[in-house]
Amino acid sequence: MTTHTPRSKRRRSALRTLAFMSPWLIGFSFFFAYPLVSTVYFSFMKYDGFRPPVFNGLDNWSYVFNDYPLFWPALRNTLWLVLVMVTFRVIFGLGIGLLITKIKTGTGVFRTLFYLPYLAPPVAATLAFVFLLNPGTGPVNTILEGIGIPAPAWFTDSDWSKPALTMLALWGVGDLMVIFMAALLDVPKEQYEAAELDGASAWQRFRFVTLPNISPIVLFAVVTGVIATMQYYTQPMVAAKIASGVIGGSGQQFEPGYPEKSTLTLPHTIYNAGFQRFDYGSAAVISLVLFVLAMAFTALLMRRRSGLIRVGD
Repeated sequence: MTTHTPRSKRRRSALRTLAFMSPWLIGFSFFFAYPLVSTVYFSFMKYDGFRPPVFNGLDNWSYVFNDYPLFWPALRNTLWLVLVMVTFRVIFGLGIGLLITKIKTGTGVFRTLFYLPYLAPPVAATLAFVFLLNPGTGPVNTILEGIGIPAPAWFTDSDWSKPALTMLALWGVGDLMVIFMAALLDVPKEQYEAAELDGASAWQRFRFVTLPNISPIVLFAVVTGVIATMQYYTQPMVAAKIASGVIGGSGQQFEPGYPEKSTLTLPHTIYNAGFQRFDYGSAAVISLVLFVLAMAFTALLMRRRSGLIRVGD
């Protein structure tokens, strides 16, 4: 008769747990830990992708923060998009979700109409918006001029390019709308009825009943929005190329950020430094800055989680 000592039982339990965790551990090691360690390593190396890397200390960090002309404009634009675009997307998505949940008839039609833009490929959606907002021939400016409103230059004006990108993001807000609708429909009706009996107004019902119940979903929308905006690449790149007249083709080199670096984001600088200038050390530094910023925003929002959940108390 075989007996198992407590030590052998613990070992078997640990091995069994490790076996169940092994898929995640392998994925984490190969797709997160190894790339992160490699990025830190190359941030202290002079490396162009062709010759062996050579240690150069803090030269890459000094170059990015002091001499690389695209870094600070990209950082300012990225932070602007995080603060403005994410805020408007959450508010707009919540507003559309509230509107549709209050509609008595045709809910499915309106839900489909608002969700369909989210399914449009990013490149196609950006091309459509550049056409609609064309300063000379776009229908939006034609309508604005027809009613006597000064028409902006949109993607060809550095003051209007980021607001135009925000409008594009709001057009594809169907993903947040669906999430908020599910949360809103899950709010207990008894709480609304009790608030009405107490004489609460519509705003008070929203503040003291709706928001506390959906605050975890609001937090989820904000955190995922911040992370996605930190990686914002395709839409501003396509818009800048089309607006500048650089469609693409062999031999063409396009430095992102048109007009006047107003659409430049941190992912663009990673691409520019690593694949256009072949300066992988500087690209690694910018990647680490982007990673630290995303982690800092996420940690700050998670620390505010209790305040968001208790909003209105």
